[in-house]
Amino acid sequence: MSWAAGWRPALRIARREARRARARTALVLVMIALPVLAVTAAAVVIATEDVGGTEAIERRIGAADARVDIKRGARSADQAPDPDDVASWSTGGRGAPTPGVAEMEQALGRDVPALPWRQARLAVTTERGVLDAEASEVDLADPLAEGLFRLEDGRLPRAADEVVVNRALAERGFGLGEQVELADGGRFEVVGLGESTSWRTSPVLVGPGPGLVGSRAETTSWLVGGGPVTWSDVRALNGLGALVVSRAVLEDPPPASAVPEEIGYPGGTDDVWLAIVALVAVMVLIEVVLLAGPAFAVGARRQARTLALLAASGGTPRQARRVVLAGGLVLGGLGAVVGVGLGLGAGALAARVLQSYSDQWLGPFDVPWLQVGGVAAFGLVSALLAAVVPAWLASRQDVVAVLAGRRGDPKPSLRSPLLGVVLLGLGAAGSAFGALQGPGGELLIAGSAIPTVLGMVLLVPVVLAALARVSRGLPLVLRYAVRDAARHRTRTVPAVAAVAATVAGVVALGIANASDRAQSEALYSPQLAMGDGIVRGPLTSDADWRRVQQRVESEVAGAVRPARGVSEVVEGDLYRDVAVRASGGGSLLSAYGGVAGTSLLVDDTVPAFVAQALAPGELDRAEAALAAGRAAVLTDRRTVRAESVRLRVVEHPMAGGRGRVVTRAELPAAFVRVRGFDAPVQAVVPPVLAERAGVEVGTVSLQVEGPVSEDVQRDVDEAVAGIDPDLDLYVERGFAADDDTWILMVVLGALGGLLMLGGTLTATSLALSDARPDLATLAAVGAAPRTRRAVAAAYALVVGLVGAVLGAVVGAVPGVAAAYPLTSNEWSGYGPGGDALPDHFLAVPWLLVAVIVVGLPLLSAGLVALTSRSRLPLAARLD
Repeated sequence: MSWAAGWRPALRIARREARRARARTALVLVMIALPVLAVTAAAVVIATEDVGGTEAIERRIGAADARVDIKRGARSADQAPDPDDVASWSTGGRGAPTPGVAEMEQALGRDVPALPWRQARLAVTTERGVLDAEASEVDLADPLAEGLFRLEDGRLPRAADEVVVNRALAERGFGLGEQVELADGGRFEVVGLGESTSWRTSPVLVGPGPGLVGSRAETTSWLVGGGPVTWSDVRALNGLGALVVSRAVLEDPPPASAVPEEIGYPGGTDDVWLAIVALVAVMVLIEVVLLAGPAFAVGARRQARTLALLAASGGTPRQARRVVLAGGLVLGGLGAVVGVGLGLGAGALAARVLQSYSDQWLGPFDVPWLQVGGVAAFGLVSALLAAVVPAWLASRQDVVAVLAGRRGDPKPSLRSPLLGVVLLGLGAAGSAFGALQGPGGELLIAGSAIPTVLGMVLLVPVVLAALARVSRGLPLVLRYAVRDAARHRTRTVPAVAAVAATVAGVVALGIANASDRAQSEALYSPQLAMGDGIVRGPLTSDADWRRVQQRVESEVAGAVRPARGVSEVVEGDLYRDVAVRASGGGSLLSAYGGVAGTSLLVDDTVPAFVAQALAPGELDRAEAALAAGRAAVLTDRRTVRAESVRLRVVEHPMAGGRGRVVTRAELPAAFVRVRGFDAPVQAVVPPVLAERAGVEVGTVSLQVEGPVSEDVQRDVDEAVAGIDPDLDLYVERGFAADDDTWILMVVLGALGGLLMLGGTLTATSLALSDARPDLATLAAVGAAPRTRRAVAAAYALVVGLVGAVLGAVVGAVPGVAAAYPLTSNEWSGYGPGGDALPDHFLAVPWLLVAVIVVGLPLLSAGLVALTSRSRLPLAARLD
């Protein structure tokens, strides 16, 4: 009772102060609510996107009680309660019978209604070529299939040659009444339009069959009704080699002891993942506390006289701390509620936006209330922590000085800077030790970032004091801003530290990401000349390749030239292995093959994509060898003491077994060195020599002269897929970073920029509010109206620039350390061009650093200059 009585007046004072200082209250609410909003929205989107378990189960099993998947040749299976999470099949011998309805009923011990459902990717013929589509062979009129497809126009298919399609396929020219022709045979009439409940943008067609999918499906699914399928039923069906999605099991999962040990429950918490999540949470908490700290510091400053009167009338330091902490409790609770409410709305909106980019339908709108409650508590705790330091300082203020109208800040202590140096040293040592660990040290480096940032925060007052001492030669407004920032540490230090912490995180991740990209770029080996292309595929007939060439020539502007060689693809279940060895024995190349479609080319000249892989001066030797009727054999050895090579071609069965030697010959050869250790082929052999050796020669690929645009490449792919779906056009476009890399850099820049601008602008606004008496005094002694605007801009520049520079220096420590294990190159000391590579890569994203460290402080100063008031009303007293 006494505890509640002690807090009740403090809470009443906090509510009254929040209503009086509406602008400051709004700033605090924004800083607390924003991270709560962001995390709540992310949790809602993730929960909505997840369609596992019983969520949207109709799209997985329709109206059935279970879906039984039987893979051709499977003899047994093990699964988790949801096989889409974790499952495994064990296969029997080839030709083993596949269980059917009778076997399922025997395993279940009862008769059940069962509807077959087969799915496969099919090639649909278009005017240009072929188009991949997801095909389902199932009777949608059966009650068990309800929920698999939403009919929007037309009717459900009843005959074997009728289908319904989704909008994605209808927009490609297959509307109601049109005919859908499959590339491998079969014509079907479109009788209905709608949407698959699973696939959204991928073309889909559904029909009752038979003949739509048939034997193309490796797995046959059965939609089973007749009552709940229990976990014991699931295990019985597993014995037939079937995996089961059961409605009853998903709603009431079995205990972990009932699941096979080799499967176990999926989703076990990874310790590393937990550590990373905890690290991110701690860093975000530090960030919010630092951002909100200045607002509570200014609030405590505005309440200084009230707290001094409380102390003069017998109040204790504990009661003074309660008044400030109560402000954190009130504003934190309100900010958490506002953040959660806006986060739910933002999450719903974000899910709708995400749906437009997703190939599959998301799940129903879902709110993970336990997580949302944790996020709200996070917001409340962050506000309380942000008020701790101002509350402690307020309880130690000089009562006489405050009542006399002077500032009551206590003198700075030496303990905090000393502790900051110790923490900074520990963080740097941890980062260095993590870097020396090699791969696997990233977690230690990330954890060391916390003491590094905390040490930097404790050293900010020292930096501000040092800047104030050396600011004598600065212009008036900058000198005023620097000295004012040093004098009012309680509101300046958290703001500078918040900016520094943000910049440190951005710089650290930016350096690690840029270093990783630099390594990928150094190890990238171009396969062709820039802009050139090559069509590859498993064709074995020259006639088929001529058809492909005609299709390609109709789409591209450059020349198309067949590449001939020893095909490694054979009709039937065979493949060819081609080996070229020096007469003295041993391999001539560390790696070869890939782009050409063969490892042994037959040509009178060296193709361009082979020439670019040769070391300087070696092309002339290769051309001279071919002209003299000798094979040009590629090698990465320094010297090869031989005059010939042994050629061996062996045909192997795809299913395994003993191979058959079809060619064995010794060829005169000249050895030419490649730039590195990788080559597109083993050798180029002149046609005369190939004929003499009895080698079977045919077209293996088509060389396309560039430049080939991305639109042309897409058209060619669709055109040649009409001949064989495995054909494709590869175009050399040089090294390109993954989309994830660019997205990460953009997100880093945007997030860092928003947090930095928010912290700088908030701190400046609070500082100007707190400095109104000083600015009014300036105006009273004759300062021009624009001086206040210049002072405001200078203060924003000081906070932003000092914080950004500190953050860049501190962030470089974990960033450089993380680059070492991330880009370890000990396994290979040479790049694709044969040049020596460093053991590690280090790259600094200077553009990102320049924008964050220089551009954003200037931008924030400009925004403050444009939005600040030039004039203040003169008054005898300003509160």
